[in-house]
Amino acid sequence: MADAKQVVLDFCEAWSSLDKQRILDAFTDDGVYHNMPMAPAVGKQAIDQLLAFILPQGKDGIRFEVKKIAADGDVVLTERIDYFTVGGKVVELPVMGAFEVRDGKIAAWRDYFDMATWTKQTAG
Repeated sequence: MADAKQVVLDFCEAWSSLDKQRILDAFTDDGVYHNMPMAPAVGKQAIDQLLAFILPQGKDGIRFEVKKIAADGDVVLTERIDYFTVGGKVVELPVMGAFEVRDGKIAAWRDYFDMATWTKQTAG
């Protein structure tokens, strides 16, 4: 089984596919995805609904650039720039992510970012 750091790197790469099922399959059934400015999505059904909202935000492309990564057992921390491309416009979002990996899948993912940075770049 891949180590936790590789699981997270593969997961970050999966976003560029814009394949919701591939991203969803990376989570445990009881997984938690929490963008800290919002309420957490708990369980695959809730994560699926959140992905249905997020993926169209980058419908022309999503890319996670991992700047730094650190692992301690099954806990992985990332410093990233997430790029969302919509209608030719690229939104850059600096993010700190915390991942908990269990049995090769993501059991918890918490992303910390400034919502104002997103809003300022996406406002009409």
